[in-house]
Amino acid sequence: MHKSDRKRIAFLASTAELAQSARNTFVHQFGDCDSSEADVIVALGGDGFMLQTLHLTQHLNVPVYGMNRGTVGFLMNEFSQDKLEQRLSATEVAVINPLRMRATCTDGSQHTELAINEVSLLRQGPQAAKLQIFVDDRLRLSELACDGALVATPAGSTAYNYSAHGPILPIGSEVLALTAMAAFRPRRWRGAVLPKAAKVRFEVIEPVKRPVMADADSRSVQDVVSVEIESAGDITHRLLFDPDHGLEERLIQEQFA
Repeated sequence: MHKSDRKRIAFLASTAELAQSARNTFVHQFGDCDSSEADVIVALGGDGFMLQTLHLTQHLNVPVYGMNRGTVGFLMNEFSQDKLEQRLSATEVAVINPLRMRATCTDGSQHTELAINEVSLLRQGPQAAKLQIFVDDRLRLSELACDGALVATPAGSTAYNYSAHGPILPIGSEVLALTAMAAFRPRRWRGAVLPKAAKVRFEVIEPVKRPVMADADSRSVQDVVSVEIESAGDITHRLLFDPDHGLEERLIQEQFA
């Protein structure tokens, strides 16, 4: 490939030594540029760093190719220092939309955050949380006593959602998972699968006696009284994967592991 035909690559890395070492090697080989000027961003780290990268670059129309220099690396490709340009030219694209969380707190303050994996509500104190669940402004569950509940995207369905015994959702399925964590009552309630266009609202019962926090991809808000969650169709993330190792294939593999 002629130098002038090369993709402009921005290399971003977590603070881990393995990630920083890989970045230095790639920058020495390909050079570097600012994310805003790149044709593609290469993120070196684990899944947490990939989520951080996607949040930081969501205003850019630039695809992100992750290489695993962390632990699980579900959102990442296998690390190799060889044939990077060839790999980038052969990638498959997964398009995902994050969730938008709007949380109202006991002091009246309001907070808006985005989540690529999930939005979760968790009890802050020793007592179980009590939640009402509305879907498209219709009351669906008058009282859920639990440790918490979450709404997950297909991309995030194998993370916290799966650990809480929620369903794995295929990429492109246009649905969201609503999952309870350690539900006490209704004891047999196992959550729901909702259309992607659904708007979910949690109302906290007895928020002072039973305080609840909300979390959107590790962005936490304390002492919430109401949390609205819906898909942010106006924001699109493009993740790049090696052929036959994309998110859809990984989601299938997870169900047979």
